[in-house]
Amino acid sequence: MKKFLMAALATTVMTAAVQASAQVSPEDQIKFRKAGYSFMSWNMGKIKAQVIDGSVEYNQQQILAAANAIAAIGSSGMGALYGPGTDRDVGSQTTRVKPELFENFPDVAQLSGDFVEAANNLVAQAESGDQAAIRTAFGRLGETCKSCHDKYRKD
Repeated sequence: MKKFLMAALATTVMTAAVQASAQVSPEDQIKFRKAGYSFMSWNMGKIKAQVIDGSVEYNQQQILAAANAIAAIGSSGMGALYGPGTDRDVGSQTTRVKPELFENFPDVAQLSGDFVEAANNLVAQAESGDQAAIRTAFGRLGETCKSCHDKYRKD
């Protein structure tokens, strides 16, 4: 059943990518996905500062808002921004994506699904206010990021 769901998700990602490429130029696809990842990174930094580093006073509402932003972006259909022609620099937009990503959509779909699951768990833990649980959920989310970066992002 899980293999079937992952195959269906991969098909959906590929279909969305093809549809997006017809509506958004490859240059804009790269620009938009970079913006999404930058916004997620900024929100992850807010969580890290409060529950990992302790350099900023803990504020549950800020943590929850950041977690919700990360989950929303993760679930927004960013896979559609990996259309044809976005495997290389286009115009003024550079990309760090490896071409292998475009050859492995089922694996990418699995990694993306893992990220969304971890992001949703982070939201649930942020709602609880349990800082230890938030730290654990945040660590898991970071692991999902790393697993994709290790395979599909250029240094």
